[in-house]
Amino acid sequence: MISKNSELRAKFEDDPQKFMGSEADLDADIKALSILSEHSDLYGEFAKLGCVASLVSLLSHENTDIAIDSIEIINELTDEDVEAEQGQWDLLVDAMLEADLLSLLYDNIARLDEENESDRAGVYHVLSVLENLSSRTTIAETLGLDPPFLPWLLQRIQKKEKIITQNKQYAAEILAILLQSSSSNRTRFIDLEGVDILLQLLSPYRKRDPAKGTEEEEYVENLFDSQTCCVDEPNGKTKFLEAEGIELCLIMLKEGKMSKPRALRLLDHALGGPDGAACCEKLVEAAGLKVVFNAFMKKHDNQATEHLLGILASMLRSLPANSAERIRLLAKFVEKDYDKIDRAMKIRREYASKVVAVDKEIQIERAKLSVEEQENRADEWLSRRLDAGLYSLQTVDVILAWLVAEDSGAKKRILGLFGERDESLDVIRATLQGASQSSS
Repeated sequence: MISKNSELRAKFEDDPQKFMGSEADLDADIKALSILSEHSDLYGEFAKLGCVASLVSLLSHENTDIAIDSIEIINELTDEDVEAEQGQWDLLVDAMLEADLLSLLYDNIARLDEENESDRAGVYHVLSVLENLSSRTTIAETLGLDPPFLPWLLQRIQKKEKIITQNKQYAAEILAILLQSSSSNRTRFIDLEGVDILLQLLSPYRKRDPAKGTEEEEYVENLFDSQTCCVDEPNGKTKFLEAEGIELCLIMLKEGKMSKPRALRLLDHALGGPDGAACCEKLVEAAGLKVVFNAFMKKHDNQATEHLLGILASMLRSLPANSAERIRLLAKFVEKDYDKIDRAMKIRREYASKVVAVDKEIQIERAKLSVEEQENRADEWLSRRLDAGLYSLQTVDVILAWLVAEDSGAKKRILGLFGERDESLDVIRATLQGASQSSS
């Protein structure tokens, strides 16, 4: 049918009536392939017979409706909801890639006009195929390195729209997926000035919230996810600093609603790691200590508490010894009769009690199992301990350990608080040793 349609198109180029019938038949044949998604055991045979290459070739068809229908079928066949074994999916996708699927997908998003409803649906299907393919990390990396895709996504998320459309939100989602997939994708995106552009797109939400349950809300979530990925890279932190990302996050912490917890997470990532010192210094210079400690003194959910602890631990780890910034940080902990240390100890007690309770459950389970069975359950047990707050317990103990080492007044206060429960600094030592062993 593909050959017949091509022949008629070539023969009657100026008389569409002569090839419209064959085009309608071809369109029906393409749509009939939908049934194949229910028979993934035939994917290998479909590829071996050359049918995959024929289907992919239709993405270059002059009639965009034919191309869009072909993309939709490719989306259905590669969707995660299809009950295909990994090997079957791989055979199908490898054949598609060999037939130059990625280049043809890009050619289509470049030629489709989203002002047209059918073309708009076509762009959506292209994005959906990209999401499906990105489930394999190597393909996600290829999409990031293939010259056109990241620039197109960056351009698409910036497109002015009165109301954020489904495709704009989806482009932001695919961008976040690609950036989460690999360091090379993040590096290339950062080189495209992506960090600065993301901050510009997020800036309107420093005080204004998107309506709940809308495409705009998901769009903003994905922008934050992408920016958080970028600041995990050393050059992403540098760009974030240069574009005044720290200052924007502090405004969001003070005045934002929906943006507040996301800005907190973003700051945690920006200040973290071996390259976070400059961001730590900037937060202090930008009068961020008051903002962060005001938030620290309030009750939050576990995730927000984890990020606040992470920010404080990063500053204690990264701010240079005897620097003005470090002195200001330590002064915050000792002011107002050590109320920040009291708060940290309260948080520690909450998480310690939860972790101890889970540890007792695990201890009972462990006693009934062989060594091999215990090894098989190790990951599950660690997951349960983390759910109980192990990471936050370890982080707050890092903070307390730094304070004990650096300030005699803080040490006396901490020892006094431990003494109330007949505890000593040994509990901090045990926590940190456990963290060291689990990371080694």
